[in-house]
Amino acid sequence: MWRSLFLALGAFAVIAGVECLVCDKAILAAKGEPSLEGMINNPAGASDAVTRREIVPPEWAPWSLLSGGAVTMLYSFTLPKRAAG
Repeated sequence: MWRSLFLALGAFAVIAGVECLVCDKAILAAKGEPSLEGMINNPAGASDAVTRREIVPPEWAPWSLLSGGAVTMLYSFTLPKRAAG
């Protein structure tokens, strides 16, 4: 069980690192409650107002996630298949 957990965490970190390496920023948009800014930008109705959040990963994030994930995956291969007990 521990082996598969560490392998999954390492694979997740490697995939997140590759995504951070490829994408410069991510913009998350979700429909939110009506706001004054949404009403001004969209006079048709406040129900169509969209809340946006921009995520910009720091420069160290891609390589740190890639290396940490690779080391974690290598560690998972060195664990014994079954723990004694």
